[in-house]
Amino acid sequence: MIYLDYAATSPVRREVLEAMLPCFSEQFGNPDSLHAQGRRAAQLLRSARDEAAAALGVQPSEVYFTSGGTEADNWAVRRLARGGAALLSPIEHAAVLQGVQGREHALLGVGTDGIVTHDHVRDALGDRADVSLVCVMAVNNETGSVQPVAELADAAHAAGAYFFSDCVQAACACDVRELARHCDALSLSAHKMGGPKGAGVLVVRKGVPLAPLIAGGEQERGLRGGTSNVAGAVGLARALTLAQAERARFVRHTGSLRTLFEQRVFAALGGEVHADGGRRVSNISHLTFARGGTAFLDVLDLAGVACSGGAACSAHSAKPSHVLTAMGRTAEEALRGVRFSFGRESTEEDAARAADIVTACYKRFADRH
Repeated sequence: MIYLDYAATSPVRREVLEAMLPCFSEQFGNPDSLHAQGRRAAQLLRSARDEAAAALGVQPSEVYFTSGGTEADNWAVRRLARGGAALLSPIEHAAVLQGVQGREHALLGVGTDGIVTHDHVRDALGDRADVSLVCVMAVNNETGSVQPVAELADAAHAAGAYFFSDCVQAACACDVRELARHCDALSLSAHKMGGPKGAGVLVVRKGVPLAPLIAGGEQERGLRGGTSNVAGAVGLARALTLAQAERARFVRHTGSLRTLFEQRVFAALGGEVHADGGRRVSNISHLTFARGGTAFLDVLDLAGVACSGGAACSAHSAKPSHVLTAMGRTAEEALRGVRFSFGRESTEEDAARAADIVTACYKRFADRH
């Protein structure tokens, strides 16, 4: 099996696992307990918060640990700057698009290249005085399109609104310190960058109004109830530190593999396939084929290539990609997209073999359809 679905999840790194292991054994205490075992766990949690904050260039008090990116997204769009309406891009993750339900909201525009511009935000804000939050993800999880976060945040701030960005797909290939510098709030998920599943973070700048999403305890400075996942926090912090330290190498490595993969596929299939999205992150290749759909994904799976039709959380849906339809594609076209994503463990042999398998499978598939 050639695994090309790192945008869905990545394996836990050895260094991350080693950092987490004590939390499951000798350091298993509840960090809210007042005895020695609890204090030791609390110290691990504090250290994880400090490490994550250092990687992000923020204060530890601005870091809130969550169960993952979905919870962090929901928390932001439901409870951040709650007094007004929200504007969000139509290419957001479902956690944002569905999480905002119950709050007054509207959609921004987006280009056919999948990029939200300063003008899209400015035009949507217009003369509206009721908007308190603008939400645009840093990197689209399907096409890999990198959004101009600094410009979008400036447009939001000029109108007196806060800016939130889902940065889940940005952690390995983008400078998260630079992103955090422009955002009033951002979210991350550990398992996208070599950390454990079930661990995420919401970063909220000091002074930005935030209300609790989960009641039931005084954890996370009274804003998120529930026993703290110390191991998850430790794993996320270490994964984030490593991902940012190796970012330049990751971009070179995955970028060269994507180029090799796409060149071989394009050379073999010509006009039968094209890449989606503009200004893409290095590790994501989203291709739309002239024929395809879930049946083609099944063919690739049986041939030994693990990829996806878009976001893993929507993999069981028969609906066309909302990202591609927002970019102006027809519903039928939006069903023919395939996302191939590379990681630090991917090799040149993987990219070349996968390209050959994809082209061979597609030619056979096209002949039958």
